[in-house]
Amino acid sequence: MWGGFVDLVLGGRCAGCERPGVTLCGGCRRLLIGATPFRAWPDPRPPGLAPPTAAAPYAGELRRLIVAHKENARYTLAGPLGRMLADAVRTALGERRAIWLCPVPSPRATVRRRGHDPLGRITKAAVRSLRRQGIDARTAPALRVVRRPDDQAGLSAQRRTANLAGAFGVRSRWAETLIDQPVLLVDDVITTGSTLAEACRALESAGIGVLGCAVVAATARQRVSGS
Repeated sequence: MWGGFVDLVLGGRCAGCERPGVTLCGGCRRLLIGATPFRAWPDPRPPGLAPPTAAAPYAGELRRLIVAHKENARYTLAGPLGRMLADAVRTALGERRAIWLCPVPSPRATVRRRGHDPLGRITKAAVRSLRRQGIDARTAPALRVVRRPDDQAGLSAQRRTANLAGAFGVRSRWAETLIDQPVLLVDDVITTGSTLAEACRALESAGIGVLGCAVVAATARQRVSGS
């Protein structure tokens, strides 16, 4: 409803290419649908990172769409971005037909500043898309921020890893639920992989195995490979 109000009252523009019209034009929508998921290992790989799969590179229209949804509250973008995340999840799953999706949490102050939880919205949209495809997908908000790290901007991969050490903990009510269950970590973007690696460490320290990671997009710092 908010996206429709903005388009009607303020004069809508596509969040991807800025053409006048609705929040997401047909061209940008087709671009999202046509993406091919790939394995996106960071280079260098942070220790403990489970295999990451990205739906598309973090560039161009997709980058603008992710930023518009996250920072400008263009809520209607959660659906198409969630379907992209579902594509990455499905690729990461292989032949499996059931999965718990565990989103990487943001600090409460960040959620308050943005006015919403972008990754939570995208994850819920991904779950709906996967269920329509016959996959038993469920959301598992098992992680919480226990120590807010410093701003990551401008930090090297090694310094990011040190900055994030001990940032996440596992919610006690999820610890037993996810034991021996198939779990994928999900996020919107992977850069150095340090955040996802620390999230993997937190889950595995609680005895929760992580099959891999699925993200909407991977930055140009990623080395694309089939490994």
